[in-house]
Amino acid sequence: MIGILYFIVIVLANTVGAVSGMGGGVLIKPIFDFIGAHNVASISFYSATAVFTMSIVSTSRQLMSGRKINWQIVCWVSAGAILGGILGNVVFETFLSWFGNEDSVQLIQISLTVITLVFALLYTKYDWRNFHLTHVFWYLSCGFVLGFLASLLGIGGGPINVSLLMLLFSLPIKDATIYSICTIFFSQFAKLIVIACSTGFGRYDLTMLWFIIPAAIVGGLLGANLSNTLSSKKVTLIFQGVIILVLLINLYNACQLL
Repeated sequence: MIGILYFIVIVLANTVGAVSGMGGGVLIKPIFDFIGAHNVASISFYSATAVFTMSIVSTSRQLMSGRKINWQIVCWVSAGAILGGILGNVVFETFLSWFGNEDSVQLIQISLTVITLVFALLYTKYDWRNFHLTHVFWYLSCGFVLGFLASLLGIGGGPINVSLLMLLFSLPIKDATIYSICTIFFSQFAKLIVIACSTGFGRYDLTMLWFIIPAAIVGGLLGANLSNTLSSKKVTLIFQGVIILVLLINLYNACQLL
């Protein structure tokens, strides 16, 4: 029953995540927390796996459809995301060992997620000034921050990806969603490699992957197809709607933990 429930959640979340560039984890993580069937570490692993799978499918689909990508941005931002993703997972495991109480770690994740959500909502709602940075240092720094937060929070990418890419590099929202998904691929790849080389996968119920991976593939395909047909205005509205929904879910989960 839990596997089927996870399947439905991931299909819907990854469809929206692929369209909006959030990656799906920003929905998967709090909804899985709400369901409460697994611990914090397992939920972060399942979310990372789902978002990683979606990013492969979505990016491949976008390239096959003829979307143009600036590979300089992808390479340098992704390089930063790998480093950030590694550090983010190390910090996550450190928090688990420090606090010994998963509720405390979950509250930290929720608090940081809410901050990024508010930033993203305000950025897309109000016409903030964009920068047009082109130096490699900024690409690396941006990727590092995004990879670190994605891995630490267990949300894959999140709304800050799209907002920060638009803010720093003056990208249109539909372009920013593509680069966000590419960044998510590398940050979550780094997270999964760190898990494999450190704690291993033995502490997780791997039977759940029979539901998670197929659901992620379906969501990635649906999201990529929708992304190619929706206008930038509609993508922005979906982006803002998801932010508000996730804010409410996270605030509810925080109240339950307090």
